[in-house]
Formats: sequence, structure tokens, C-alpha cells
Amino acid sequence: MHYMYQQLATEDLGQPLSQITFVIVDLETTGGSPASAGITEIGAVKVRGGEVLGEFATLINPQVDIPPFIAALTGITNALVAQSPTLRGVMPSLLEFIGDAVVVAHNAPFDIGFLTHACRAQGIAWPKPAVVDTARLARVTLSRDEVTNCKLGTLATFFHSPTTPTHRALDDARATVDVLHGLIERVANLGVVTIEDLQAFTSRVSPQQREKRHLATGLPNSPGVYIFRDSQGAALYVGTSKNINTRVRSYFTASETRRRMSEMVSIATEVTPIVCASVLEARIRELRLITSEQPRYNIRSKKPAKQSWITFTDEAVPRLTTTRTPQTDEMPAFGPFAGRALTKEAIETLAWVFNLRTCTTKFRKIPILNDKATHGCARFDFGRCAAPCLGSYNEHDVIVERATQAMRGDFREITLAITEHLQELSAQARYEDAALWRDRLTMLTQSSVRSHRLANLFEINELIAAQANSSGGWEIHIIRNGRLAGAGIAEPGVDPLPIIEALVATADHSTQDVLTEETLAISNWLDQPGVRLVRTTSPLSMPTHCGGHLVEQLTTARKAAHFAVMQVDASGPSMRPVGPGRRAVTRIQV
Repeated sequence: MHYMYQQLATEDLGQPLSQITFVIVDLETTGGSPASAGITEIGAVKVRGGEVLGEFATLINPQVDIPPFIAALTGITNALVAQSPTLRGVMPSLLEFIGDAVVVAHNAPFDIGFLTHACRAQGIAWPKPAVVDTARLARVTLSRDEVTNCKLGTLATFFHSPTTPTHRALDDARATVDVLHGLIERVANLGVVTIEDLQAFTSRVSPQQREKRHLATGLPNSPGVYIFRDSQGAALYVGTSKNINTRVRSYFTASETRRRMSEMVSIATEVTPIVCASVLEARIRELRLITSEQPRYNIRSKKPAKQSWITFTDEAVPRLTTTRTPQTDEMPAFGPFAGRALTKEAIETLAWVFNLRTCTTKFRKIPILNDKATHGCARFDFGRCAAPCLGSYNEHDVIVERATQAMRGDFREITLAITEHLQELSAQARYEDAALWRDRLTMLTQSSVRSHRLANLFEINELIAAQANSSGGWEIHIIRNGRLAGAGIAEPGVDPLPIIEALVATADHSTQDVLTEETLAISNWLDQPGVRLVRTTSPLSMPTHCGGHLVEQLTTARKAAHFAVMQVDASGPSMRPVGPGRRAVTRIQV
């Protein structure tokens, strides 16, 4: 299906250059490297629509000697700046002057490099404004027949600037203003009318990317999904954004550096937008479209997300194994885990906690006592297996039942076993091992919480939740058995209840398999601040002891500068630092 949209005005396609506030900056320094040189003068001019809004100029004491040749070139001497403020006193005022404007400089990497280094040295966050380099813009705009080089003095003369560059900051900034305006007039004839166009024009984008900018024309400025298609209508790439128009336009600029995306853009002939009521709906639609259309430039379509759970095998003496099916009443499971390595790590940890067997031996339904056997395997020798291979399954059956209860929601035995082990490792000053076991506990705890939250969502026939949006309205979602069945918006000042009832009446009743990633996305959205539960057919809940109360503590411990060990006492779990001077080592990413 193709969507037709009315041609938008120029203003809807980006920010017109006439409405952009530019701050043109020039620096004088004692040398060429920010690491060893200092800034001696800053000049800046703020303009918009060709009108000067303000100027900023100050000498600066660089707190290093000014070399004689620099003094001769600029006229700035040690004596001249002796009573001037230092950069520490100037930077806050300069950043306030810049505000949210686009920064312009001639040979911008030089000036921006000094400014970012100055911010970093003072512990100030560089705001990372959009930057336009007039030197680079001149190189791609003017031919050698017009100018012999792109030095500021040459360009100022070419564009008849009334200000002659003098190697003084404010004069050079004023001259750069005239050069910028002259260049903007030139590129306007090439269709460059917005700041996005200007950035794309000066970027290192391929001709194929630049030629395909028209594909973004008319796309809506709304949240949703976009599909790049080839000449046959086949999906090449599926993406999602809070603003479809802005995101698609970025594929034709220097901000897009992925090689496969450049190749994809060169093949694409159209972009299909799907406007969504919310970011969550857009995310869900993206997941479903990638699964159904298998676009060749989406990595996930080539390597689908491999979600797996841990469960028990159905045999006389069960052992832990992996499955792609979430837990059911008959077969409890931990998960999901993303990838084979994490799944293996979790199986090893659970086997260690409960002394489960890990061998692949096939056992008869009725045990046969082996009178000649004197011991089981090495795990039995170390006290890590009940050795059902010796002829008795009873002890191992009890162990499996304990592990099953943990998987069903009673996480306390796992917590106690691992925290006691952490304390032992700490007492032995084995801090590296302690960190690894802390990470294992974090992984299992988070997996337990995820598992029970997903199981709960799968069981709820209908759940309605809403979240206030930035405009003062409500984003409403209908969720059925872990699947997004409907989404809509109640505009500000409008009673949302009739809209909710209309959504419920028209919501999808599909019973097709639910993507685990979809339910995970819904679960994460429900946890966001400001989400309100409207109604649900059954409680949104999890087992009391499934580990939810530990997640925040364990996550904090992983981020702490020192190792932390769980202490369990009558008042509940708590954290204490161990190994002063030792820094935490995190191996598992969850």
C-alpha cells in the first residue's frame, strides 16, 4: 500500500536558513595545539536573517608566554593580556552567548578543538552545537577560477566584505559573517535552503545519497515507521523514529556513516511512512514488519534475535537445557537470555547453586542400583552432584523440586547461596572472583524478573494503560496477552474514556504467536514514569520473592567503584563494600 501526502511547504522540510541563529566565532591562540597552547582572544558575532544581533569580544590571559612571532602577527603581547580575565572566567559567558545557536568558524576544527578542550579542562560540558565550517563550504562551492585559495582574507575580498581580516578575533569574526552570507547566497541556487541541506552539502556524502534527498519530501513530521523500498516495491530497510521526516532526511547527510546504509539509499526509490499514535506502537510495528518482510538491510532480519529460556528436560532424571518457548504451568523456565554465552553461564550458575547434574547420561525410568560403583563423576567428588548414576534418584528429585520452586518465583535460595559464596570470596581477598559472582547473581535476578513479568503479561487477557504526552494529551495502549492490540491518542482537553472504549471495540483480537521482543518492549514501557493503569482483567503482578527487590541494589553495586557483597540478615538484604582500593570488574552484560 502506498501513502499519499500533500506537498509540504519549505518550512516543513527543515529549518530555513533565514530563521537560524548563527554565532560566528574566531579565536587567537599562542600555538596550534590545544594541549600546549592557550587562547589569547575570543571574538563572536550573533546573526539571524542577515541581521547582527550581538557581539562578544574579550582578551584572555592564557597563563603561558605568547611567542614573539605570534605577538608580531596579532599584536597581542604578554603585557596586553596581563590584566585580562582567564579562560575559566570567560567560558561560561561565551557558552551563554552561543546558547542553542549554530556555531560557524573558518577552519572550524581548529576553533572548536580549542573550545572543547577548554570545557573539558574546566569540567564544563561542551554543548555540542551544530557547526558550519566556512572554509569547507567555500571549497565545495567555489571553483579555482573564482578564488585561488580559501583563506579568510581571499574570501573576504571576493565577497566584498567591508571588514578586512587582521588576525584579531572580532575583526576576523565580522569578516567571516560576510563570507558566510555570500556562500549561503551561492548555494541557495543549488537548492540548499535549510540548515539540514547546508550540513548535507558540506558533508562527505556520496552523490547517490545527495541525489536521493527528494525521497524525504512530503513525509510526515510524526512518530512512526518508515520503509525504504526498491523499484520492485520490496522492503530494503525498516526503521522507526519520533519524527519520520527528520529521521529519513538524516540518511542523506554526513550523520549517516554506515556503509550498508549508503548502499541501501543508492538502491531505494521510495519511502513508505506509517504514522503511529505513539513511539511504542512504532517500535512494535517495526518489529512485526522486520519479521514479516525480512528487509535485507536490517541486521535483525538476517540474524533474528535469539531469545532462549532455561528449563528442565523431560526425562527420568531431569537436567537443565535451553528452549525457545517461554515458561508454562507445566514447565517452569528462566529467561529470556540473549545469546548462547549468557544462557550457558546461567545454566552453570543454577547447577552450582542446586548441585544439579550436568551430564547427558540417559537414565532409566526405574533406577537400577549399581553395587559395584564406588563414586560418580568429578562433580560428585567435589560435592556438586547428587550422583543419581549410583542408582538412587530420590536426592536429585528433591534438588530438581527446589530448583523448580526457584524458577516459579521463590528466588531466596539462589540469593542466599550466592551471597554466602561472595562473602567467602571477599574474606579470601578474591575480589575478581567476587565481581564475577556478583554479576552472575545480577544476571539471574534480572532474568527472573523478566521471566515472571512476561509470563504475567501473556496471561492477562486485556490490559489498558495510558501515558501523558508532551502536548498534554494521553497515549493509550490496549494490550492483550502480551501483544499490542490497539493504540490511540486523546487530545488535550478531551475526555479519554470514550476514546478508550472505541479503541477496545476496534482492537485486534489476533491469536497469532507473540514476538518476545514485542512483549519485552511493552513491559519496559509499563515501567516508565507516568504510565497509568486504566484497567486490567487480572492483576499486573509478580511473585513476592522472584528477585524484584534485589534488581536495583545489584545494579547499583555493579556501577559502584568498589565491589559490594550482599549481606542477608533479619532486616533483609543489604550491601556493604569490600576490598578497599579495588575497582569492580564487570564481565556479563545484561
